[in-house]
Amino acid sequence: MSRIGKLPITVPAGVKVDIQGNSICVEGPKGKLCQDYTANVKIELNDGVITVCRGDETKASNAAQGLYRNLINNMVVGVTTGFTKNLVITGVGFRAEVKGNLLILNLGYSTDFIALIPENLTVTVEGQNKVCVSGIDKQAVGEFCAQIRKLRKPEPYKGKGIRYETETIRRKVGKSGVK
Repeated sequence: MSRIGKLPITVPAGVKVDIQGNSICVEGPKGKLCQDYTANVKIELNDGVITVCRGDETKASNAAQGLYRNLINNMVVGVTTGFTKNLVITGVGFRAEVKGNLLILNLGYSTDFIALIPENLTVTVEGQNKVCVSGIDKQAVGEFCAQIRKLRKPEPYKGKGIRYETETIRRKVGKSGVK
């Protein structure tokens, strides 16, 4: 039995939910998101509360109930407040800048990395070492941040690289001189 899937989702004022066939659309002040769902679950909207019910008693239905409940909750949160992730670039000479819809990263390699910013995301650079990615789709924000982080993962000896602001890097002790 899914504990997360049983929780109801309250729809705040100003958010419009539309359920048609096997698709649910959530529209709010920040934008509109749509999600298809399987026949394993039933989604109902009653008095500003969305509930996700299982179609049958199988293990797949149980898993789908928790999955789609969280996806719909993320859609509601996204169109009302949005999602933000911050990346911190650490290293001598490492920097980032935004030009139009391009994110240009200098990460100590011979050439700069140029990343195309998706149209549904907003990227800002604070100083030269902090990149803020925000948008209404939690999956798109996380995917773009993961792609940027993958360009230069933080290494444990000097801590150089790109890391999330909330991430802590376990530092290792380097070689010691043997006499």
